[in-house]
Amino acid sequence: MFQRALLVHYHEIGLKGRNRGRFERQLQDDLTFALRDLEGIEVARVASRLLVRVADIHLLETVLVRVSRTPGVSYVADMLITSREPGDMERAALLAVREFPMARTFAIAARRSATDYTERSLEINRRLGAYVQRETGLDVNLDAPDVKVRVEVVQGEVYTFSRRVEGPGGLPVGTSAKVVALLSAGIDSPVAAWRMMKRGAVVVGVHFSGRPQTDGASERYADEIAHVLEDWGGMARLYVVPFGALQREISLLAPPDLRVLLYRRLMFRVAEAIARVERAGALVTGESLGQVASQTLENIAAVDAATTMPVLRPLIGMDKREIIDRARSIGTYELSIQPHADCCTLFMPRSPETHARVAQVEAGEEALDLDRMVSDALDGLIWSDYACLPYHAPKRWPAA
Repeated sequence: MFQRALLVHYHEIGLKGRNRGRFERQLQDDLTFALRDLEGIEVARVASRLLVRVADIHLLETVLVRVSRTPGVSYVADMLITSREPGDMERAALLAVREFPMARTFAIAARRSATDYTERSLEINRRLGAYVQRETGLDVNLDAPDVKVRVEVVQGEVYTFSRRVEGPGGLPVGTSAKVVALLSAGIDSPVAAWRMMKRGAVVVGVHFSGRPQTDGASERYADEIAHVLEDWGGMARLYVVPFGALQREISLLAPPDLRVLLYRRLMFRVAEAIARVERAGALVTGESLGQVASQTLENIAAVDAATTMPVLRPLIGMDKREIIDRARSIGTYELSIQPHADCCTLFMPRSPETHARVAQVEAGEEALDLDRMVSDALDGLIWSDYACLPYHAPKRWPAA
């Protein structure tokens, strides 16, 4: 009986030159961590790929899902491992075709990475193709087959597969710097956080709650969203900032048309203070370029002037439909559309400024005790931790 296993392919990691080994080791560690509660799992590096051996065949689908959600994975193939004996290769190819019972055409795509195997790739294709055609009666279609069987001849073994599941691609979590993401319970910011995980970043979220002016619904949804993002391997911690009282203070002291910008500038100051403690390299928001108050270029510049840290906006060029589609694919959309009151809707002016100047918003802050407000926000912090292998909690706010 042939052994079933998963073959993990990556793309961008393979372009890293002398750093390639470090990236491969990080991906191997991330996969091992993602599968840590399952027995009989072995993750090994073989022939510029990662091989996940699964002792219990009943765990295969669970392992497949977890591996395919790990940043750095281009795709994962459900495969058979055989010897290099011709008969074993032929039977494995036949089984791979039969994974698709509705198929009417097929193709074989073989590749050798073992120089000691004398049969050339084209010869393997012809031999396996003739066997499968004889056993099934299916037609060969090299351009657009219903099922394509890939055969990889490596040192001592052969990997055969026809089923593959796409992964997120990108880089393994832990190969880039830590970032602090402003994480609401809405649609956009979870997608932005996910896109940073895909670039290898460890994400620490900061959720600004409307408490005590609102109930805790947004906090509950933000936590549930963070748990979804946790499954992708890069969500480390979520800080919750009770922000309603500070917003009320701004609404009483600042020009009404600037409230939205002053709220966000204070959020950035609080997030930056958290990022300094976390030793994070940048802030992340879910804004895209548009015409609402927080999305015009002038207002983005006015808000960014409140912080000295880089502010990354992974969604800046995406439209709403693209963002919604991605939210659905990563599993956050249904949570993000649940009704809740959040800080973004508190004390909203009728006509917010959409083309503010930096000097204008700085003048609007003159009546505010910003240092004390940031300190109050930090004093009210609570946080939750999530399973993230590369994350280490700061000493000031240790893990529970």
